[in-house]
Amino acid sequence: MDGITFGRASLLCTLLLWAFQVCSGAVTVKVDPKVEVLKGDPAQLPCTYTVSPSSSSTIVEWYIEEQGTRKRVAFRPHGGEGKSDDGTPLTGRVTIGEDFTLTISSVKPSDELAFYCQVTAGPAGVGDAATMLKVFFAPEKPELTKPSSQAIYAGQSTSSEIGTCVTMNGHPQPRIIWYKDDLPIAEVKDRKEKTYMIPSVVKEASGLFTIKSTLYSQPTKADKDSVFHCVVEYSMPGEQIKQKKSDTITINLNYPSEKATFSLLNTSPVKEGDNVTMKCETDGNPQPEFDFTKDGNAIPGQAGLLTLKSVKRTDAGQYKCMATDFDNLEADLSGTINLAVHYIDPVNVTPVEPQVVMLGDKVEWQCKTKASDNHIVHWKKGSKVLSQDGTLSIEGVSYENAGEYMCVGAVPSVPDLTAQASVNLTVKGKPMIETPAVGEVGKEGDMVTLKCSAFGFPIPQFEWKPSGKESVSVEGNKAVSTVTLQATPEVMKDGVTCQASNSDGTDSKTFLITRKRAIDNSAEVLLSGNPVLKSADKQQGGSSGVVIAVVVCVLLLLLLVALIYFLSKKSKLPCSKKDKKEVATGEVNNDIVVEMKTDKSNEEAGLLNKKTHTEQ
Repeated sequence: MDGITFGRASLLCTLLLWAFQVCSGAVTVKVDPKVEVLKGDPAQLPCTYTVSPSSSSTIVEWYIEEQGTRKRVAFRPHGGEGKSDDGTPLTGRVTIGEDFTLTISSVKPSDELAFYCQVTAGPAGVGDAATMLKVFFAPEKPELTKPSSQAIYAGQSTSSEIGTCVTMNGHPQPRIIWYKDDLPIAEVKDRKEKTYMIPSVVKEASGLFTIKSTLYSQPTKADKDSVFHCVVEYSMPGEQIKQKKSDTITINLNYPSEKATFSLLNTSPVKEGDNVTMKCETDGNPQPEFDFTKDGNAIPGQAGLLTLKSVKRTDAGQYKCMATDFDNLEADLSGTINLAVHYIDPVNVTPVEPQVVMLGDKVEWQCKTKASDNHIVHWKKGSKVLSQDGTLSIEGVSYENAGEYMCVGAVPSVPDLTAQASVNLTVKGKPMIETPAVGEVGKEGDMVTLKCSAFGFPIPQFEWKPSGKESVSVEGNKAVSTVTLQATPEVMKDGVTCQASNSDGTDSKTFLITRKRAIDNSAEVLLSGNPVLKSADKQQGGSSGVVIAVVVCVLLLLLLVALIYFLSKKSKLPCSKKDKKEVATGEVNNDIVVEMKTDKSNEEAGLLNKKTHTEQ
């Protein structure tokens, strides 16, 4: 091999070795495939890499791709300072950190792009990876409006506009779903179908979407009460699907009438004096004009309502309503009501004049009436029912029978249908004074007030003996005389006499005057009759209770000693003479010895001598 050939071979080997070294270098870049963020929030796009072999001239660059062309937005050399590029959509809103994470502030919908992190590492080569930035924003609540045109007619061969649903400012693009009676309507865009939607999409300058959908349909009479609404469905981070619901609408649907209904709106039986309302309506829309008649004679009504004010029994009869629907001339649109008006005649009382009856005589009334239905008649005085057959008879009239009596007629089947009349009874006779109450004074010479109540008619005249300051009043069927006078010694001794007189006789009663008993607060008497000392001072009262308790205990103890003594005298105690001696001599230390003393020494000596003699 000559020198030229050897040199060429050496150069070739060197080039192959360099190419092998270059090709064997590796740059690995890792990013998140997708980053999700809400509009207005900051977004962070991390980027990490590995280089083999390592290189000190590594540089990391971030690019966006617009219309198929990459444009750098930021870069940072290894160990150097991060910078952003001018003239990009992200200028002023993007930074690159020491860990090569790209941060975008105040994200916009237009930032939803593919971002590339590219790493250039000299001999190791170049590597990159792509991440997709997704921007989300919830749209506004959808607004549902009805068309401004006239009502929709059922049974038409062409579709009519039902309503328009609009939702604004959403990202990504949301969609609208229609509902009828809470059931979703299939999305149809073919205008040849009976029900279809016409959608439209507007991308605002902000990058957000406004969606509109108009619903068309051919409704039938069955849809007269149908309720429509729309829902906007939109995406949020984390693959969430959310919805917002609009308000509801109903359609103004016109359809022909097939039958009429004539009804009485009063819920209770109609009686004289009531206001009556009758309503005529059809099952069509709109309602036609109505005509009303009573027993074949035309009467005025308004908007399907026939109103009668304060009806009388003559208003009873057959009422009829009639209507004509020009969209269905063959339909019989009429209805009838047979109106019954209940009544009760004024009650007739015999005798009707006020009755004046002598004390002890008899009085009787008759009461009658007529009504449209079964009725009852009863007599009352106050709230007490005295008779239920229309006759009221009182034997042996007393002063308590005087007063007002009411005859009431009623129809049980008709609430509040009643009639009534009243009569008055006056009982004539000599005065009768009620039992007088005892008068009381604090001391002799005080003033005392007395009341004397007397039945009688004519109204009795009063005379007091002795006399005083007097006033007379009438309370119901009795007269009351009130007198105030001084409790002189004669009054305290003989009392005060009240005399009542009229043309039929006289009655008198004597009022006794007594002194009020003084209340002694120094003692209380138990039910047993034993006095118990009482003090206003609580501490002294407590001490008195303790003294009483001690006295009771001592009495019980004395009774016990007397019992023991009596039993010992009768030799009924289970103890021997030896025991008694032991007690006497004091040799038993554990027993209790009770010693009783008396001031009469001779009685004590006599008892001791008698005891000694008995034991012997």
